Amino acid sequence: MEKPLKTITVLGAGSWGTALAMVLADNGHTVNLWGHNAVQMEEINSKHTNEKYLKNIQLPKGIKGFTDLETALESVETVILAVPTKAVREVLQKVKNTVSRALTIVHVSKGIEPDTLLRISEMIEEEMDETTLKDVVVLSGPSHAEEVSLRHPTTVTVSSKNMEAAELVQDLFMNQSFRVYTNPDVVGVEIGGALKNIIALAAGITDGLGYGDNAKAALITRGLAEIARLGSKMGANPLTFSGLTGIGDLIVTCTSVHSRNWRAGNQLGKGMKLQNVLDEMGMVVEGVRTTKAAHQLAEKYNVQMPITQALYDVLFNDVPPKQAVDLLMGRMKTHEMEDLFNILGEKMT
Repeated sequence: MEKPLKTITVLGAGSWGTALAMVLADNGHTVNLWGHNAVQMEEINSKHTNEKYLKNIQLPKGIKGFTDLETALESVETVILAVPTKAVREVLQKVKNTVSRALTIVHVSKGIEPDTLLRISEMIEEEMDETTLKDVVVLSGPSHAEEVSLRHPTTVTVSSKNMEAAELVQDLFMNQSFRVYTNPDVVGVEIGGALKNIIALAAGITDGLGYGDNAKAALITRGLAEIARLGSKMGANPLTFSGLTGIGDLIVTCTSVHSRNWRAGNQLGKGMKLQNVLDEMGMVVEGVRTTKAAHQLAEKYNVQMPITQALYDVLFNDVPPKQAVDLLMGRMKTHEMEDLFNILGEKMT
């Protein structure tokens, strides 16, 4: 049975929003891609390119750029929210003031809000109301926009409190090069996607320091234990962290030059100051903001997160990267399986 074609709005015309717009357009859907920059939207409409974010990529003609939010949202039922965590509330307030019908909002960003310690799905539920929000769906997984735009094989996960909504989003995106799985564990999917950026920053630092693959392998595996420790305390299923949004996302983000978080960490490891790194990147590095939030979550849930603590000290307490790594290596001895026993023990009681 042929799936019905729809008009879908993507809010955020950065690399990830544009790449996902391409997937939807490849599947025959009409895509309204909304952004603030009029010059960028004109480029998308006239040249079918978005060179600032996806170099040398020709966009499908089914993607149309908009700066006017009301026009971009006209008659759509599904909205893809592809803006940085810090912009989520501002954009949602504009959406709420623009529409008078309930939308399915698919968020594809990976972060946690500092101070409130809310996941993005919780921020959406807080900002919207029952007249403007039907369902929230999370799309996450090991996926670089640069490779998705080249139609390289990619697998992601969608999750929602309403699994029918997740399956509808699965159908919207699924094609030969973009495979979509479902997972009912919203907390685990969001926590895995957000916290992997912290570990990627740390992996970039060890590479910048010249420590090589052994150090990176240690960071990835111990980082996964750290993520699972916190996620389980927050109600996630530990098994989620062995899947695409756990170890899968960790691997791709910690090992690829496409990763902004790895690149930022790499520059920090080479001695660059944080603000200079962020200025040079010119794009949002979610891991910096997430490190602050995760540090607060570790205190709230009384969870040991030594890698997060070390990175927090580098980013916000001016601890030299080498000193932070050396302190990590000198920690008190412990049993590797202790975390697993504790996590599974808590879930079984």
